[in-house]
Amino acid sequence: MKSKVEDFLSATEEQKIIEAIKFAEQKTSGEIRVHLEKSVKNKAVQQRATEVFKILNMDETEAKNGVLIYIAVLDKQFAIIGDKGINNKVPNDFWNETKNQIEKLFKKQQFANGLVKGITMAGEQLKTYFPIQNDDTNELPNEISTF
Repeated sequence: MKSKVEDFLSATEEQKIIEAIKFAEQKTSGEIRVHLEKSVKNKAVQQRATEVFKILNMDETEAKNGVLIYIAVLDKQFAIIGDKGINNKVPNDFWNETKNQIEKLFKKQQFANGLVKGITMAGEQLKTYFPIQNDDTNELPNEISTF
């Protein structure tokens, strides 16, 4: 049986996304994750994304600077959740602008490119407000999560 990741992304595309996360995180103490699941489970996408954010312990980073790109594949919905450390720093419309850029590529069926674009945009903001520190550790895995 194929995983949710394989249904949505090829192995090459998945690796491209993981590399984009690693590249973005080389310049920041922030943490970026991508999570895929089939459905929002009869909830609003933002609500389910917030639940997943907590399940993945993204609210436990030292600087409160985790960013989650959540995708409900079958529902064709996605959300971006930033922790309070980053949300307090970025412009009010930043996540909407990031979401719009991802959505433009998703509408063209360019899912991997959309995710890379969103990861890159989040990484740039994280780099601005949370530059890499000498003692930085990767607090969260870079792999795409599913459940």
